[in-house]
Amino acid sequence: MEGIFGKLRNLDVNPKINEDFHSRTLSGGIITILSSVVMFLLFVSELRLYLEAVTETKLVVDTSRGERLRINFDVTFPALSCSMLSLDSMDISGEEHLDIRHDIIKKRLDSHGNVIGSRQGGIGSPQIEKPLQRHGGRLEHNETYCGSCYGAETSDEDCCNSCEEVREAYRKKGWGLSDPDMIDQCNREGLVQRIKDEAGEGCNIYGFLEVNKVAGNFHLAPGKSFRQSNAHVLDLLPYHIDSFNISHKINRLTFGEYLPGIINPLDGVRWVQHTQYGMYQYFIKVVPTVYTDITGRTIQSNQFSVTEHFRNEDSGGIQIVPGVLFFYDLSPIKVTSTERYIPFLHFLTNVCAIVGGIFTVSGILDSFIYHGQRAVKKKMEIGKFN
Repeated sequence: MEGIFGKLRNLDVNPKINEDFHSRTLSGGIITILSSVVMFLLFVSELRLYLEAVTETKLVVDTSRGERLRINFDVTFPALSCSMLSLDSMDISGEEHLDIRHDIIKKRLDSHGNVIGSRQGGIGSPQIEKPLQRHGGRLEHNETYCGSCYGAETSDEDCCNSCEEVREAYRKKGWGLSDPDMIDQCNREGLVQRIKDEAGEGCNIYGFLEVNKVAGNFHLAPGKSFRQSNAHVLDLLPYHIDSFNISHKINRLTFGEYLPGIINPLDGVRWVQHTQYGMYQYFIKVVPTVYTDITGRTIQSNQFSVTEHFRNEDSGGIQIVPGVLFFYDLSPIKVTSTERYIPFLHFLTNVCAIVGGIFTVSGILDSFIYHGQRAVKKKMEIGKFN
């Protein structure tokens, strides 16, 4: 048994030195204190990293198809009234939505930014139930009522019972509604009067869009949109306004759900119009993102980057439609972020590396100072130190 213990003693890589041969120095004590403090600080830092979740990020090819993209927005126009503001969207697949109203809320703002009132999306004024207008000039209030479309009918059965329906019929024809005062429905609903009453007001428009997950755009602009000769046109004639102030502030813009720890680049962005009216454009690159938190909950969302550009009528002599446009394009690369804890063995390895590394470095430094002091002292004793 003694032989076995003797062989084990020979394997000891840390031979012990008798206390009689130890020499303790002041510099060694200072180095020991400093190294102990550094060791403690590094240990606390490593412990915090171990207790907190870390995020691991990877890039993969986005192979999803046929999905929908939700766009959440909240934009304030301090100098554009809600009666004039409309929202349109379109994409490269050919899907187009003009004057979107569902899931959209508009808040009227006074000159100081205080909320005056709120209503569902849409432009113009609320329609009356039964405007006094009927084909053939007869005035009736009954279930057979059928208002005139003022030349925009496609058949004798077409009816326009409100100002909005007249404008919609004109839009389908590619016409602009030049004088709403001449339209009985618009006159009775007070479209022009409402625009005059809201002069000088602002508008806060917010809500969300559900669009195809392909490149497209949506824009906020004064007037009602329609197609004319395959071009996107805004009907601005009813407003009798020469210039539109499209100064705006983007309170929030996200593509999909909120991602923890992500600051969207357009949140809180403000732009003030100082020159003649024009078109302010945001070109957005959307990157699909999948985020899995420490509990295993997965969030399907998007991050994005953006560039901005303002175009006015001086830009190449082209007629510019006033408004704020958001052009978005989808990246083919998807980002996957996963929260996880550091394994305990990894934490233990780092702690051992901290302790061993600092112990070794402090020993080297102490040895260097000790032998340097002895060399200087020896030279001083023999008178060779100048």
